[in-house]
Amino acid sequence: MISELRWRKSSHSGGSGGECLEVSDDLPGLVPVRDSKVPHGTPLVFRADTWTAFVRELTA
Repeated sequence: MISELRWRKSSHSGGSGGECLEVSDDLPGLVPVRDSKVPHGTPLVFRADTWTAFVRELTA
C-alpha cells in the first residue's frame, strides 16, 4: 500500500536535490513522511493532527 502512494516534496525544498522531505495526502487521518534521498525506505507515519501541530510549531 505504501508503494502506491503519491508523494510531494516540501514547498521549502530547493531544486538542488539536497535534503528534503516528501509527504503523501493519500491516507485519510494519517501523514506518511519520507526522506526524498531514500524513496524506497520505510516512511514515518504520523496522525494528521499531530503532523499539523508539528508544522504549526515550525512555522511559528
